[in-house]
Amino acid sequence: MNLITFLFRLPLFPVRSFVKLASVIKDEAEREMADPVTIRRELEHADRARASGEMSDEQAAEFQDAAFGEFTKARRSTAAASRHEG
Repeated sequence: MNLITFLFRLPLFPVRSFVKLASVIKDEAEREMADPVTIRRELEHADRARASGEMSDEQAAEFQDAAFGEFTKARRSTAAASRHEG
């Protein structure tokens, strides 16, 4: 890379770094959502909230459905990404 090219690309370095950081954060969030420990913690929280009366049975069922949906979606996304990498 010569000096002129470097000078023109210099203002774009922070943008490229930001995009890379956003990609890393997204990947980590997907990995965490696909972790069975995370889903179990969320479901236990919903059970405690239901038992204490903070959440109705219907709300707890909706929460469980949403948590399982997110978990399934994250697992599919992680599995697809690993197939593409491998």
